[in-house]
Amino acid sequence: MRVSKRSIGAVVGWVRRQPPKVKAFLSVVSGMAALAFLRFVVHDHDSLFVAAEAVHAVGISVLIYKLTKEKTCAGLSLKSQELTALFLSVRLYCSFVMEYDIHTLLDSATLVTTLWVIYMIRFKLRSSYMEDKDNFAIYYVVVPCAVLALLIHPTTSHNFVNRIFWAFCAYLEAVSVLPQLRLMQNTKIVEPFTAHYVFALGIARFLSCAHWVLQVLDTHGRLLTALGHGLWPPMVLLSEIVQTFILADFCYYYVKSIFGGQLVLRLPAGVV
Repeated sequence: MRVSKRSIGAVVGWVRRQPPKVKAFLSVVSGMAALAFLRFVVHDHDSLFVAAEAVHAVGISVLIYKLTKEKTCAGLSLKSQELTALFLSVRLYCSFVMEYDIHTLLDSATLVTTLWVIYMIRFKLRSSYMEDKDNFAIYYVVVPCAVLALLIHPTTSHNFVNRIFWAFCAYLEAVSVLPQLRLMQNTKIVEPFTAHYVFALGIARFLSCAHWVLQVLDTHGRLLTALGHGLWPPMVLLSEIVQTFILADFCYYYVKSIFGGQLVLRLPAGVV
């Protein structure tokens, strides 16, 4: 076990010493290798979506434990939770009027828990909320997402307004975690339960991205054409990829911290 930890530590140390361009290249290669592995190991790629939802549920469970047992919301971004509630609400509306399926039920459950988290932060645990650190201006993401949705949205036969809403929630989901990352950047120290929650988000979004990418490969691109034409299909895929890479840096330091035996995650300057 010690040899294994030393080997991992040596690899992590080597990666850390590399320039940013090399790190970016290694991240891309690692992502492609992981996708190739999943493609050959997981035969039913739809199960990746189920796995993503399961991991997300684990993350939410950790969050619920933190709020109910630890009685503190320190380290949690209220703004990220509000953005999550916003895109889930819009997506639920789209699901009801456009494509009612299992996603609707899953999103309903996630929205209920997210609203509960918001309630706990705003009212029950307000004294422990780091409002001064949670200083990301959410209009920096809401407004661009709305404008982008007006310009690039599905070209299906659905109602025009509904198509814009659909695009808006897809774009907003991709960047909804930014306030949480900003808060962690401001504090530089991330306590365990918050770190577990954000790491679970990272894994869930990677699995969701893998699901989309592998579905596109399996259908030889027909899935993208089924979504419409123009810029919308590649933008959907790009949104999934952006979600994954936004959290990639944090996940790297999380894994490094775990293997280093550190209970509290300390982020160096410039991370996230």
